[in-house]
Parts: sequence; structure tokens; C-alpha cells
Amino acid sequence: MPARTLSTQAEYASLVDQYDTWLFDCDGVIWEGDHVIGKAGDTLQYLRKQGKRIFFVTNNATKSRATNKGKFDKMGIECDVDEIFSSAFASAAYLKAVLKFPADKKVYVIGEKGIEDELDAVGIKHSGGTNPDDNVFLDLMDFSSITSDPEVGAVLCGLDMHMNYKKVAKAFKYLRENEGCLFMATNLDSTFPTHGTVHPGAGATIAPLTCAVGRDPLVVGKPEAPMLECIVQTHKLDKSRMIMVGDRLNTDIAFGNKGGIDTLMVLTGIDGRADFEKEDAVAVPTYVVDALGDLASLGVDALGDLASLGA
Repeated sequence: MPARTLSTQAEYASLVDQYDTWLFDCDGVIWEGDHVIGKAGDTLQYLRKQGKRIFFVTNNATKSRATNKGKFDKMGIECDVDEIFSSAFASAAYLKAVLKFPADKKVYVIGEKGIEDELDAVGIKHSGGTNPDDNVFLDLMDFSSITSDPEVGAVLCGLDMHMNYKKVAKAFKYLRENEGCLFMATNLDSTFPTHGTVHPGAGATIAPLTCAVGRDPLVVGKPEAPMLECIVQTHKLDKSRMIMVGDRLNTDIAFGNKGGIDTLMVLTGIDGRADFEKEDAVAVPTYVVDALGDLASLGVDALGDLASLGA
């Protein structure tokens, strides 16, 4: 089915009436860098006033849910920690609740503090990550620091701004030598948008290890199923009344498509109309609007109606 472009007040109102639970990507939908996109915040406020449940679903694993909430607070957008589902949180929750990760094992992290914080929150031991001992360059052909650690039962990878050969080599050794060692990724985003441009994403930092190991990781974040199932099961939601809002076809829209929920694409981020209208599109949204803030006009009209009734 082709995507349906929405542009009138009646179409916006019908969309809002149809769904009780709204899942939102953040980068490219609600904000770009450190700035709210248009009237996106007003739309979120309007949806809350209509009694809609809101969740923020982000592949950004560099920050914990608590840190992410700080960004919402700074931007003046209402948000509760329990409404945030980051790929870091989903990965930790999946290890703990679904995979029943052994208490005597630890996770080797390629990634930032957000992953470490979420593993701490569920009581899973970890190494690597932001540890200064691993954030170093090796002398040429010196592998003396690449030692065995039989306690490592999983390697969890995300975007790592301090990527180096030592981290890849240690993770490679654990995956080769430790029996049953899990290979997991928070997400495989090839890029991410910020400050008007794009930069290499988690998928780019995970690729060297995937190449060396010769197998793909279990991916928790969008567009894969574990994150959506985590949201649905945690809050006992009706998938038939859910919609995913995003700007990217291969993560946000594919996430909804794979999970069996409708999708709304905004044209303020990575992908554009030509990307989903071409014959071999990676995914096609259910609906399209220019920007999330377009729906804020419903709230403005409601205020106008109240004012006229008062007159």
C-alpha cells in the first residue's frame, strides 16, 4: 500500500482519534541536535491532553534513560523516565529478563556510559566501555594486553566515540574463546543526524567486529522485535491501537512494519519522500506529514473553538 499524505485538519484529527499509544523516535522527529523541531513539543502536549499514552523509542545508546530525561527537561518537553525506551535500556532488560543472563558472568561493552548505566540498573556486571584501560591505542603488533577473561558471557556493542583496535581485539577474543558468549548490538544505525549533518552511527562502529567474527549480532534496537515486545509487555498495550512516528525508513518505519503496527513518517530528518516512493524502498510508512508540529494546529483550533464559545 502506498503511503497516505496527511495535510488537512480533518485528516490530522482522524489520525489522533485512531491511536491510543504513540511511539516516537527523537532525533529528526522531536529535536535536531539541541533544538526542538518546529512545534513538535506542542503536538506532544496536545496528544497528552487527549489522553494518549506516549513513549520515546530511541536507538541512541550513548545515554541512560535518566540522562535522556535531562535533555527532555532542558527542552521543556514533558517526559517520565518510564516513557523512555532506549536501545541501551532495552538491551539490558533483554539480557536480564529474556535471556536470564547468569549472575556470575559479565558483559564486555563496546560503547558509551549509557550502556553501562543501564546494565548497572538491572544488576549486570560489565567491563570495557568507558574504562580508561581500554580507551587507549596499542603499540604496533603488541597484543600483550589482549588477555583472556572467562567471566565475559556477552559482548554488547553500541555507538562508541572512542573506538580502537584494542576493544575490537578483546571482544573478538571473548567471542572466539568463551563458550556460549553472546554477540549483541544495541542497534545497527549506519548514521545519525545532528547539527544539520550526519555522522557514522553504531552500525559503523560494530562493523569491524562483525567482519572479524564472521557472524551478525543479535540486534535489540529498531527495527528489530525485542524493543517493541519489551514496550508492549511492560505496559500491557494493544498493538492495534499503536503507531510509530519516525523519520527513517530502515529503523523507525521498518520497526513498525516488522512489529505489525502502523507508522507515521515525518520529513524533518534522514529520509525524504523519494526514499519511500521508489520501487525498491526499504520500508513504506502508513502515513506521512511534513513535520510532527503540523498536528499542533489541532490544539490551536481547539483553543479557538473554546474562545468562540466563551464569546
